[in-house]
Amino acid sequence: MDITDIRLKKVNKEGKMKAVVSITLDNEFVVHDIKVIEGEKGLFIAMPSRKATDGDYRDIAHPINQEARTRIQSLILAEYEKALQEEETV
Repeated sequence: MDITDIRLKKVNKEGKMKAVVSITLDNEFVVHDIKVIEGEKGLFIAMPSRKATDGDYRDIAHPINQEARTRIQSLILAEYEKALQEEETV
């Protein structure tokens, strides 16, 4: 599985959410609404989720192993850092 496109929209409001991301997998499948979050230990991604009837949030789409999550997160956070650097040079 290759991530063939990353589209990032920065969030310009105060708060922990820094960006909303869509990724394309193998030029065939898109996952929308991945969030870049500023946590206590730094940036991380949160997969798209929906509120269940019991009030808990459940991921709609997510990697099934840590290796895939790490790879997706690394690529998304690199793209986010690149967007921040481009913004500074403008």
